[in-house]
Amino acid sequence: MPNFITSFIEYLSFEKKYSRHTIIAYQKDLNSFQQFCKQEFDEDNLVDVNYAQIRSWIVSLVDSNIANRTVNRKVSSLNTFYRYLQKTKQLEKNPLINHKALKVSKRVQVPFSEKEITSVINSINKESDFKSLRNRLIVELFYSTGIRRNELINIKVQDVDFFNNSLKVLGKRNKERIVPLLPAVRKSIQIYLKERDLFTANSDALFITDKKNKLYPTLVYRIINEYFSTVSSKVKKSPHVLRHSFATHLLNEGADLNSVKELLGHSSLASTQEYTHSSLGKLKEVYNSAHPRSTKN
Repeated sequence: MPNFITSFIEYLSFEKKYSRHTIIAYQKDLNSFQQFCKQEFDEDNLVDVNYAQIRSWIVSLVDSNIANRTVNRKVSSLNTFYRYLQKTKQLEKNPLINHKALKVSKRVQVPFSEKEITSVINSINKESDFKSLRNRLIVELFYSTGIRRNELINIKVQDVDFFNNSLKVLGKRNKERIVPLLPAVRKSIQIYLKERDLFTANSDALFITDKKNKLYPTLVYRIINEYFSTVSSKVKKSPHVLRHSFATHLLNEGADLNSVKELLGHSSLASTQEYTHSSLGKLKEVYNSAHPRSTKN
């Protein structure tokens, strides 16, 4: 019997060029579903599975108190798998063709305020050791460019263009984009590089650990979480919230949506529009102060 999951994972890796993290998530979801089918229906060939069996899996996930959003993601993995089998003519009909996703509550992510971000940068400014210089630059880059965590981790020293004040970023699906650097951030990179050069780094990555290795995702998260925990009471304090803050503050200051989309590396405006919810309050202020019929005039 052909191993459909293996061929699908190879397709994601070599043709779609998905990140390792994304591929692992797909594999876990498919293996989990296959294990469920084996235990419940004595069926491990996913090509022969019908919607009723998939529905039983969904019910079991919900009964396990897994959030609807997570369940939808798992089902989405399965749907992508079946669409791949259709594309490669290994399956005639996708059993999920008429499936409707579970309802989820819309999450409104609250960005950091400009004051909170400035407080963190100023607090790190008091130190000049390697870690402090690196961590300050990480915060500055997240906030001034809106890059993703994996994009920051994968920046190489040679990706920094001091002549053009820009940075080359490798985004999702290996799409490159160029983002501008503010003069202050350019200066921070130069200061950091002088300290970094004192190490004999094992990596050409811009950001390294104090053990001279490439930075890793959990450390980046921990850096952001620890610093912002001292100035913010927000529930979520992560690199993505800094990315969210970058987009929200630009929109608040009048940046157009298309420009923000390009800076963030989004493939469509739909992804960027989620940040307009946070800017609605600012827009209401402008509207109320400027409209001729406003009671404030």
